[in-house]
This record gives sequence, C-alpha cells and structure tokens, in this order.
Amino acid sequence: MARKAEFTLPPYLNLDPAASAEKLGEAVDTARFAKAAAFAARGRDDLAKRGYAPDGRKRLRKFSIWEVCRYLIPVASEHLRRVLKDNPDLPQGEGASNSKWFTLEEVLELRKHFDKNGVSTKEYMPYRPEGQPAKVVAVANFKGGVGKTSTAAHLAMAAALDGYRVLVVDLDSQGSMTSIMGGQVKDEWSTVFPLLARDYAQYVTKENRVREAAGDSSLPLDETLTEATKVSLRDVTQKTHWPNIDLIGAQLNLYWAEFQIPVWRMALRSWPLWDALTASLDEGGALDHYDIIMLDTPPALGYLTINALAAADIIMVPLGASFLEFDSTGRFFDMLYSTFASIEDGENAARRRDGLPEMRFEWDVVRALITRYDASQQADMANVIQAYFGDMMNAHRQDYTALVGQAGESVSGIYEADYRDFNRETYVRGREAFDRTYAEFKEILIGAWWRDEQIKKQEAGDGETKTA
Repeated sequence: MARKAEFTLPPYLNLDPAASAEKLGEAVDTARFAKAAAFAARGRDDLAKRGYAPDGRKRLRKFSIWEVCRYLIPVASEHLRRVLKDNPDLPQGEGASNSKWFTLEEVLELRKHFDKNGVSTKEYMPYRPEGQPAKVVAVANFKGGVGKTSTAAHLAMAAALDGYRVLVVDLDSQGSMTSIMGGQVKDEWSTVFPLLARDYAQYVTKENRVREAAGDSSLPLDETLTEATKVSLRDVTQKTHWPNIDLIGAQLNLYWAEFQIPVWRMALRSWPLWDALTASLDEGGALDHYDIIMLDTPPALGYLTINALAAADIIMVPLGASFLEFDSTGRFFDMLYSTFASIEDGENAARRRDGLPEMRFEWDVVRALITRYDASQQADMANVIQAYFGDMMNAHRQDYTALVGQAGESVSGIYEADYRDFNRETYVRGREAFDRTYAEFKEILIGAWWRDEQIKKQEAGDGETKTA
C-alpha cells in the first residue's frame, strides 16, 4: 500500500524567533537611507542608459519608409519614392531606395511638402484652428501605478509623430517623465518651482505698491523670490531627443514646492496659488508656441496637482480595471469637487463683496481611461466601471502588450521602440493598442478646438451685429 505524502505546513508556521532575529542585521539609522538612496541613484542612472546612446544622451531612432507611409504620412510608398526622385531638394533619407530611413525632422519636412502639394482631401498636417491657443492636458489620479506617466508620455509622443508641437511638464518630483524624455535637471531651479515663485513674487510686488500708498509695511521679498523674478519659462525649458517635444523637467527637490506654496499663501491670502502655473504658461508664450502642453502630475492632490488641474483644458484620468482603482478614482473625483468648489466659494464670496463677477472652473473634457487592460480577466470589472462613469469614460481600453512591457524596461516609449526588435505582428498589435488611445484623445482635442472656434466666430458675429 502506497504511503500518503506528508502534509506540508505553510511557510509562516513554526518559525524560530532567535533565527529570525539573526537575519535582521544592525538597527537602521537615518544614514542608512542615504546609502540606499546612493545605490538606487547609481542603479537608476545605469538602467536609464539602456535607452540612451553610448554618450549618455537619448537619440530618437529613424523611421523606415514602411512606417512613414503606414503611420505618419498618408501616401503610398511607391508614390513617396517618386516624389523623392522628382524633388531632390527634399530629405532623401538614408539607405537604398527600397529601404530608406528618415529622421523625424525629415518626416516633418516631408509633411509640409505634401500639405502644400498633396491631395486636398488628405490630412498631412494635424488640425489646429489658427489663432486658438494650445490645449493644456493634465494626466492625473492620486493613486500611484495606474499609468499616469506612461499615458502622458505616449500621448505626447503620438502627438509629436502626428506633427504637433508639444511641451511636456513634469510635476512629479520622482522625475520618471524626465527620465523617459532624457532630461537633465540638476536642481529645483530647472523645474517649474521658480515659475511658481515668480508668480508669487509678482503678486507681492503689486501688494507692496498698495501698502506703500497706504503707508503700511511691506511684505518681504527674500533672496529666493528675488532670484525667481529673473527666471522665465524659456530658462527652464529644455530640448529633448524629439525635435517637436520640449520639456520642463523635475527632480526630488521639486517636492519642496508642496511645503513652500502654503507658506506663501498664508503670507498673502489674496495670491491665487492655483493659477500660478496657468499664468506662467501664458506669460511665457507657451500657449502660442506649442499646440499641446502635457502635464504629468504626482500621485497626490497636492498644490502642484491643483495647479496642473486648474491650468488644464482637458483632464485624462488613467485607472486599472480593478475595484481598488475604481474606488480610488471615485474618491479622486470627490476630492476634486471638494477642492475646486471650496476655491470657488471662497473667491466668489470676496468677489461679491467687491461687486466683481463670480469665477468658476471649467474644463473642455474630463475622461477616465482604463490602462493595462487584460480582456481575458478584467472585462466584467471594466464594464462595471464603464457603466458607473458613463460619458466620462474613454470607449477604448488600453491593452497591456509585450511592446508596452519591453519599452518600459528600456526607459522608452512604445513609439521609440524599433519594430525590428519584435515580431512584426507583435509590433503592429502593440502599437495599435495605443494608436487607438491617441485617436480617441485627438478626437477630444480637435473637437474642443473646433467648438472654441465656433464660439469665437459667433462672438465676432454678435459684435458686428451690435456695431451695425
């Protein structure tokens, strides 16, 4: 008779306290954190360079004729080759006729040529009404790990490939977006911090003029604020390895802003702290120079996130198809309501006293987006989330694919991945998953611009009628 195998106890039973104590090592003091941080910094730099060139800087790969004609410019490859042959002054790419490769700068130049000389029914340049400002997009949710940074990065890259000029602003002191974009940020003076400080300093200067006229004592302008008045948006904006994506980066010291902003607000209650980033983008000319301004926010509803949301025209809220992420996102929306309704109530009470028109926050669109989606396991939960959020949900659910996974490991976006490193079908499927996300985002973008344009025309028409 065969003997039954003995039942194995679970690993958490019969543990020896003395043996466990031997594994603990020395007690941890604060200096140990510094050592761990130093090791992590070395490792982070090492891993980040996986997506970099040998000189330590990121380079954007070139694009084959197959990619150019399939994804970037709506022309047949044979026609593109004929156009290149007939126009030797156009960028000719690199390689033989049947396997040419182009930089994105060259692709953008080819776009302009086809826009001027191509078929009138095709879209060679992306839509943006003349005279309309850039759209500001905040990608936000106060739950970490939902795909905020990867969503923001991929939307920025997809828009750049589409021909838009993009400014990416990293507001997360972890600096993940900055790493993806290959940014170099030595301290907080190369982040948005001096822009926020400059905005406060300008309000203090105005307040001091009023106080001086009334014979009251002035508010102090310390060395930090004085230096901040000399910093412009251009000073903190850097080029990236993408020719049409610029970056305002982040690093650990940016978190200091979360402590400094409320101190400034207490010193000058009339300073609208939530408008500091909006004013900086406007004053710095970003709304005219760029088409899209993409704000990557920290996983918390702090002062930097509030600034991003107040500046935004469009808010994208990524979440996974799980109960916890659905629950957290619902609480995020509740906190948004509480925060911005409180600001409106406080401001409007003062405005009513002064006989001024009331203010209110308004966004073109707010959309939740399911990320890292696995249809085989998450369809039911995704359907529940879709039902409850209704028209605030994107229709497309962003699949997690091998392309997304590998791109993340190499500190790159999926649009930076070389399709030759994959099976062609894997690349096409992985790219299609995010192309559909971008298509839905672009529909929001151009719809919001078009609506603004109609309102502008209507107001102009009403003005002409009144004049007549």
